[in-house]
Amino acid sequence: MNNILLSATSINGTDVKNHAGEDLGHIKDLMVDTTTGKVEYAVLSFGGFLGMGDKYFAVPWTSFSIDRKEEKFVLDISKERLEDAPGFDKEKWPDHPSAYFSTVSEFYSNQRQTVL
Repeated sequence: MNNILLSATSINGTDVKNHAGEDLGHIKDLMVDTTTGKVEYAVLSFGGFLGMGDKYFAVPWTSFSIDRKEEKFVLDISKERLEDAPGFDKEKWPDHPSAYFSTVSEFYSNQRQTVL
């Protein structure tokens, strides 16, 4: 299988939908592990209206699939379940990132088990 490379700027702003076609927001940023160079998480902006009242969610990069035809990311989660995910305010990112990302990883690990 050939690797497909995308620039971070082409990913930021990309729409995210679930398998039911519901809009889950868009990619706001990428979190890169500086020791390995791997993208670990995408920051998903969800909710609100015109950027007001939206909430951010760190989603493990491996939780996404890509719909190349529609040029969007797909996340296998319902809107209701996403609302229960650990999130943060766009003006106040987590103070203790390692603890936060541990909680995020656990949430999405449990999500994958639920889906199977």
